[in-house]
Amino acid sequence: MDKISLMLVDDHDVVRTGLKTFLHTQDGLEVIAEANSGDSALQILTQKAPDLVVMDITMPGMDGLETTRQMKELYPQVKILALTVHEDKQYFFEMLAAGADGYITKQVAAEELVEAIRAIAVGQVFLQATLAAWLLEDYRRLLVQSPARVVEGQDGHEARGLEHLSEREIQVLQCVADGKTNLEIGEKLGISHKTVARHRERVMSKLDIHSTAELVKFAVRTGLIQVS
Repeated sequence: MDKISLMLVDDHDVVRTGLKTFLHTQDGLEVIAEANSGDSALQILTQKAPDLVVMDITMPGMDGLETTRQMKELYPQVKILALTVHEDKQYFFEMLAAGADGYITKQVAAEELVEAIRAIAVGQVFLQATLAAWLLEDYRRLLVQSPARVVEGQDGHEARGLEHLSEREIQVLQCVADGKTNLEIGEKLGISHKTVARHRERVMSKLDIHSTAELVKFAVRTGLIQVS
């Protein structure tokens, strides 16, 4: 299997050096480029084609939000993981709106960073568990403000979609909607995180869903998790 090629974008040299040193110890990961600003990151992408960009948010000049927007517009195939000190709702939602495929803070365990990179590289969305709960909160707020709009057009199609899922896949879906990581789900269900990732991928394929946010909404609509 080919290695996942990475570009690190962070204005702190020490942070980039530490990340690069650690990531090079992980099987299947390779840092092929580094940038200390958004402008230089965009310039590097004209010469190199990493599979995934690990993106800081707060940088002088062009910040990570604008860099992410421009990257996704110019190079939509490139995956972007926000890695930031900001455990903040505004940054969280703005980065997702800009096109980021994942969002974690620099306080996470090193293993979770690797899990995020691997998940995003195969087309999944990865959100730090404590932050993913904000998506559910936002959906609940919309449901309270305009319930008719949120459920508009539902005719039982979502409920019928559950018929295509195995019992284990439904369990994984419930855990994902509760904001748990693959590692946490694996520990709860007694399976490996790699098995969880495969179940998660099959659920998204069967339901034709392409983001964690949509999985959460599906789980709410079908009653797998309760809105209170």
